[in-house]
Amino acid sequence: MPHRKTEFANGEIYHLVLRRLDDKPLFVDTDDYYRGIFSIYEFNNANPVVIQYRRRTRLFKKRKLAKNDRGPSSIVFTDDERQKLVEVIAFALMPNHLHLLVRQLKDGGIVKFMSKVGTGYPPYFRQKHKIREKGYFFRGRFVSVHIKSDNQLIAVFVYIHTNPLSLIESGWKEGKVKNFKKAIEFLENYKWSSYQDYLGKKNFPSVTDRDFMLEAVGGEKRVRRLVEDWIRHKREIKGMVEIALE
Repeated sequence: MPHRKTEFANGEIYHLVLRRLDDKPLFVDTDDYYRGIFSIYEFNNANPVVIQYRRRTRLFKKRKLAKNDRGPSSIVFTDDERQKLVEVIAFALMPNHLHLLVRQLKDGGIVKFMSKVGTGYPPYFRQKHKIREKGYFFRGRFVSVHIKSDNQLIAVFVYIHTNPLSLIESGWKEGKVKNFKKAIEFLENYKWSSYQDYLGKKNFPSVTDRDFMLEAVGGEKRVRRLVEDWIRHKREIKGMVEIALE
């Protein structure tokens, strides 16, 4: 990943977007998405990450849930001794890119975290999918936006969690959602984001720090209402996109 000159401040919140070069697939199948979640968690660590050791000592595991659990499958992380570089507030994985909402905790934390993700995930993907081409895997440097207000924070939070709608509703960014009920059900069942955890459904609870955001928006019910209100009223989202990405 190319060198980045942007300076990030400790305690400040940023929206980060990392996209595959030429919009090629970043996640092809379920195992890739799990690996993406694993990468967000594991590489958020000031200490060296030795994945083989973590697997061998069962500090993380992918498991099928029992009948009384709340979903088809999940990743459970245990014995967490990380020194976190950032607070991951929210995330969404898409077929060719990923969104992160983070707060920097350590000097250079965002750059180190994204560098680890940017160098740690591609070897796995290339080996698994037998890709021989060399060179850049991602589209240059990750995009970053400094969150400067409460309104911007909430807009980006909603934007990240509604981003998966593009998979079933091509006009969502223009506020043109054809089927409200289907859109809501899709987002609430979309496994590869932090939305389910914000609704109180355990999905990848260890990956995100949610207390700050839940307090900022007024709890789990308010999170659902923010997302549903935008979809139901089909609001013009141009301003939200500008807030989120410029």
